[in-house]
Amino acid sequence: MKIRITSDSTCDLDRQNIEKYNIGILPLSVILGDERIYRDGIDLTPQNIFDYVAETGKLPKTCASSVEEYTEGFEKNLEGYDALIHFNISSKASSSYFNAAKAAEEFGGKVIAVDSHALSTGQGLLILKACEMAEAGMRPEQIAEAVNALRPKVNTSFVPDSLDYLHKGGRCSLASLIGAKVLRLHPMIEMRDGQLMATKKYVGSMDRCLRNYINDLAAEYPDYDKSRCFITHSHCEPETVGKVRAIVKEKFEFEEIIETLAGSIITSHCGKGTLGVLFISK
Repeated sequence: MKIRITSDSTCDLDRQNIEKYNIGILPLSVILGDERIYRDGIDLTPQNIFDYVAETGKLPKTCASSVEEYTEGFEKNLEGYDALIHFNISSKASSSYFNAAKAAEEFGGKVIAVDSHALSTGQGLLILKACEMAEAGMRPEQIAEAVNALRPKVNTSFVPDSLDYLHKGGRCSLASLIGAKVLRLHPMIEMRDGQLMATKKYVGSMDRCLRNYINDLAAEYPDYDKSRCFITHSHCEPETVGKVRAIVKEKFEFEEIIETLAGSIITSHCGKGTLGVLFISK
């Protein structure tokens, strides 16, 4: 049985794995100003986001794909396949899942929409597991059940360099923003039950905060899936990413450490310099 795996563009997967497993990417949209609509990863890059915010002082708006857009995307990606499994950004962060699930009803059971309860490469981790299961010969229903069981074990977390974007988006008060700048605070943002929340605060330089962040991850998750982890960031300096990779190698035993850049949807909310280490716990 030939199964196609597809995803919202919010999965932030690397080109190598997208091509290896022929993963179909359905772009969500970003609105700059009042009218201009761009497709994530096609018409727009994170640098466009940085430039727009710097020029206007405003955040772009992000929007889910419509039922009609999902229907069209599923039709296209089903060609040559017996079934399709689509992964959405958490339903508590976007209406994408509900629209995709509605569109899936039109395909007589050939399309399954999965609410990842994650975003970025937390979503991507589940997608790669699904690809491996499909290659192993599992049926679509079995794959969906297995990845749904894995959702609570996915560590989706990150540390922003600045709270400016979170403040502009209404997710951080002015007092918190000022306090963070004065005290050099960097919160750890985690996905819990499909929702993002600040769980810890680190003090000092970004390099110091990232080291403490990774140390905390190692302490909290002593048992983990060693097959892979992602270091996903929104255009951090190469030196910073290199230091993070070295610490991850020191603290963990992953067979593969994959670096990816956050796309326009994720960047619109977290801003430049955000970094996360994402993996699956046991």
